[in-house]
Amino acid sequence: MPPIDAEILARLQFAFTIAFHILFPTLTIGLGGFLVFFEAKFLRTGDEVWYRLYRFWVNIFALSFGMGVVSGIVLSYQLGTNWSEWSRITGPVLGPLIGFEVLTAFFLEAGFLGIMLFGWDKVGPRLHFLATCLVAVGTAISAFWILAANSWMQTPQGATFIDGHFVVDSWFEVIFNPSFPYRLMHMTIASYLTTAVVIAGISGFYLLRNQNAEIARPAFSTAFWALLVLAPLQIFLGDQHGLNTLEHQPMKVAAMEGNWETRSHAPFHIFAIPDRKAQTNHLELSIPWGSSLILKHSPSGVVPGLNEVPIEDQPPVGVVFWSFRIMLAIGFLFLALGLWGAWSRYRGNLFEDRWLQRFALVMTPAGFVATLAGWFVTEVGRQPWTVYGMVRTSESVSPTVTAEAVATTLVLFLIVYGGLFGAYLYYLVKLVRKGPNPLSVGEEGERPEAIRGARPGLVIPAE
Repeated sequence: MPPIDAEILARLQFAFTIAFHILFPTLTIGLGGFLVFFEAKFLRTGDEVWYRLYRFWVNIFALSFGMGVVSGIVLSYQLGTNWSEWSRITGPVLGPLIGFEVLTAFFLEAGFLGIMLFGWDKVGPRLHFLATCLVAVGTAISAFWILAANSWMQTPQGATFIDGHFVVDSWFEVIFNPSFPYRLMHMTIASYLTTAVVIAGISGFYLLRNQNAEIARPAFSTAFWALLVLAPLQIFLGDQHGLNTLEHQPMKVAAMEGNWETRSHAPFHIFAIPDRKAQTNHLELSIPWGSSLILKHSPSGVVPGLNEVPIEDQPPVGVVFWSFRIMLAIGFLFLALGLWGAWSRYRGNLFEDRWLQRFALVMTPAGFVATLAGWFVTEVGRQPWTVYGMVRTSESVSPTVTAEAVATTLVLFLIVYGGLFGAYLYYLVKLVRKGPNPLSVGEEGERPEAIRGARPGLVIPAE
């Protein structure tokens, strides 16, 4: 077996670290919005149940936010050590975009996170709510800039390649490149959908154990309202994103569909084993005309095949093909979960439906799996390019980095990140098992300032 070269190892290392990192922003982007909703409900109604919900979920937000910061720092160092040529070539475009993310999003989050976490008894309820809103906005702004940078690599425009690197012609065209709106919406909704399923799953866990039912019920109900809206919306946005990808990255779509020949009446392969070497599929189980219907909305629509380009320009088909199907299957499971919840709500037994609660609990990590699968489709499907159609991955790796050095750091990352993730899961499970802290039931003056000031003149009964 020939030795693995530095480029493959560098790709594996970056794939591992960014896959690890993306788990945490996915949760914090969505959870930021839910925290705004919980606190707004508390301030409007004065019901301490919403306060308890907020205080419980903000601990999970803080834990995930910290993990996201720690794991994200490593990525920038990798770009310099393993991908120095990529940094040099794309730096004039992507350097400012990443800088904008730090200056706008990270500073906003860091500036108000302390008030959000520790300011209940130190600032008024309106200022605290403003801090929560600004942190949630900061997570959205962070997604905006990071996805603008990533989308430019997928559909580059607004920059000219001069003297070995890109020079920006129009920042507006760079940022609002053809795939950016679709990618931003798809990832943002994925984050909210993932978070809704996590809230539903943990709330279902409490309901199954008859524990913390007073806070599990409103959280469970809120999560299922969100699921009912977000799941079909995400399927629609995914379809639109796919059509945009078909226009700008047809070989990625060909790999997603497992189509080797350009043809009309192309089937959708439910199951297949793509063979890149033989340029064919084995053991196909297909829906006739399905691919043409999905991509062209017509059974006679012509869809692209991988054989339009040389084999060295084709993406790794197997990874893209199966990642797409995993993402698609989970998306429809989310839709089924949302519809099941709507049916149980209509029948009046949303909080008594034990099978629904078990299903929600089992689905708790599914959003993260779907997000990772989607990123595999996006990033592996772009290969062999770092900047699609313009800069190849082989031209982006650092010329002096050795396979031995990358292999060593990859092993170290596996060990360290494994320990970090184990610690994260330990404290996350500990928080979930402990549940929300009960409120003080003494005199009104002993209650947190936020509760005493939520609605002037309102006396909130003790538990």
